Amino acid sequence: MSIIQQIREKAAWLVFGLIALSLIGFLLMDAFVGRSRLFGNRSTVVGSVNGEKIEYNDFQKMVSLQEENYKRRGLAVNEGMQQNIREGIWRQMVEEALLNKDENALGLDVTDKEINDMLVGANAIQDIKQAFTDPKTGVFDAQAAASRINQMRQLWKSGPKKSGDNSQYEAARSFFEESVPQIAKMRIREKYTALLASSAYVPKWMIEKGNADNSQIASISYVNNPYFTVADSLVKVADNEIADYINNHKDQFHQEESRSIAYVVFDAAPTTDDSAKLRQQLADMKADFVKSDNPEAFLARMGSDQQFYDGYKGKSQIMVPNKDSIFSLAKGEVFGPYLDAGSYVLAKKVDEKTLPDSVKARHILVATTDRSGQAQIPDSIAKKKIDSVKALLESGANWDSVAFKLSDDPGSKEKGGDLGYFGSGQMVKEFNDFCFEGKKGEARIIKTQFGYHYVQIEDQKNIEPAYKIAYLSKKIDASPETDQRVSGLANQFAGENRDPKSFDQAIQKNNYHKLLAPDIQPSEYSIPGLGPNRSLIRWIYEGKIGEISEPFPIGDKYVVAEITEINAEGLMSPAKARPQVESLLRNKKKAEIIIKKLGAPASLEAAATAAGGGQTVQKADSVLFSSPMIPNTGMEPKVVGSAFNKTLVGKPVSQPIAGNGGVFLIKVDNVSATSNPNADLQQQRFVQTQQEKSRISYMLMDALRKLAEVKDNRGKFY
Repeated sequence: MSIIQQIREKAAWLVFGLIALSLIGFLLMDAFVGRSRLFGNRSTVVGSVNGEKIEYNDFQKMVSLQEENYKRRGLAVNEGMQQNIREGIWRQMVEEALLNKDENALGLDVTDKEINDMLVGANAIQDIKQAFTDPKTGVFDAQAAASRINQMRQLWKSGPKKSGDNSQYEAARSFFEESVPQIAKMRIREKYTALLASSAYVPKWMIEKGNADNSQIASISYVNNPYFTVADSLVKVADNEIADYINNHKDQFHQEESRSIAYVVFDAAPTTDDSAKLRQQLADMKADFVKSDNPEAFLARMGSDQQFYDGYKGKSQIMVPNKDSIFSLAKGEVFGPYLDAGSYVLAKKVDEKTLPDSVKARHILVATTDRSGQAQIPDSIAKKKIDSVKALLESGANWDSVAFKLSDDPGSKEKGGDLGYFGSGQMVKEFNDFCFEGKKGEARIIKTQFGYHYVQIEDQKNIEPAYKIAYLSKKIDASPETDQRVSGLANQFAGENRDPKSFDQAIQKNNYHKLLAPDIQPSEYSIPGLGPNRSLIRWIYEGKIGEISEPFPIGDKYVVAEITEINAEGLMSPAKARPQVESLLRNKKKAEIIIKKLGAPASLEAAATAAGGGQTVQKADSVLFSSPMIPNTGMEPKVVGSAFNKTLVGKPVSQPIAGNGGVFLIKVDNVSATSNPNADLQQQRFVQTQQEKSRISYMLMDALRKLAEVKDNRGKFY
């Protein structure tokens, strides 16, 4: 022991030194490998438009604001919703960057009068119109809107309180500092688009020319020599030929940055044994569920996926399997287990009443908390205030006026407290119970988590049996044993096959399915066929071509992927473009072979004989100039164009025409025209002008994007 102690004492400095060096090395590695956080070299630029940077903080602030807006509306902001929000904000910021320069150069602006018109005038934006329109009359109350906006303006100008609740100030600040500027931008955008659309002009001669062309009809005879008569093996298309085609058609072959993978899926879905075990677990709980006199506590103790709703639902509103069997239970009895959308369920009938399925009510709220749940005014003061409200109304005061002046519910006060019709369960329990169990016309003070409400029941519809039911629900998931078994298979496969060759061999050996996911872009969150998984997409963009991943858990499966393709932004490679280009170039070469074989036939009959293969002369009596279609043949614009070539009229045979499906020789039998004496040139001109204006508006952003240099770095931040 003494020797060990001496080593410890004498070598302590060495141990501490090694630890210090390791920490320094770790920090330096973080500083110099990738984006350093230590020395602040990490990029803060999420993208750029024509060199104008879009900062990540600005982008993320707008994303967060939008997410909060959705949450305030009661919407779930899941991963898919987050991606949609990011895409929408990115598109908005790119469009603003593209348009700002032009809008400023044109001197476009929005006056205070225009802003006022968009808020409280005849052209008020939809959200404001909806909030201040009387549902009974459908009339927009501009005066009420102006009054509310003026109140918010005063709150905003007065600034935040030094202490206490500032939620109303924050709402006013957000409206004037964020919403109003966006409304102004929207109006400028409308002006810019209108200026461009107004440039659309369709001259009268163009309408007349179009009418004349579209009235033409031709009758032709032809011989078609299909490309399939020449075997594909006789024609080879080299990479350099595809590259030449790409270079001559660059607009068609521009690609964004993307990567492709091949992958194998290991299914970790629940087995029949997992399902049977869960069903038996619920069956074993059934007797205790019957005995329990506290459904809420029992469901919480058993870990039910569905919480107990301590309220009644009308018979017509309950949509569950086996509902008739559940309705016929005696109070306290339990039905099940039964299968419902991937879960096993026990249903206990707690109680039954006769209630309406929907209620119309109005209320006046004296709030004791703000939106975040923080205390706003003492309970005793709120109670005195709601008692005063009740006394006012019982003495004959106008409900709408009292609600507008005294209610703390911004969503209903402008409507006289009217909540419209709502179903059971849409309101908090105390409010819901009174509205559905009270009588039409009854009014009462109700205390809820939000404060004191004076509520009046205005109407009740569809009286029917209503049930209070407790559902003990458990999702059928894979057992730990199933998950471990499949995870082990996936890890073994990934560990034994670290290169593309062994990856493919193992797939064939084990009869696995090799699946493909092409053209995955860096900012995407979901892979078609797999679902959302940003971790996998990040790995794809950190790896090298041919690299094999470790297993990624996605839903109820494990995925092992191989990076098969890396595509930089710019022109497609010949290999990438081959599927699109090869058939075009092959048909071009086949056309040369067919034309050489045909020689110079003196007639269509001679051409049919020279073609061989039983080709015959065919007729098309109704070829229209306005359509590139040859009846019974297909889309052949070159052939249709030749059918109206007046120099071919009277000639026995045309030169060979390399079409879409083969090489054609035609004889123009007749060209005529149909008249339309009822054509209204002015109306046609008006309609076409409107179509051109719509097209300009629709294609504006696409056109600006093509002319701009847009860099998207979002994939590096998520």
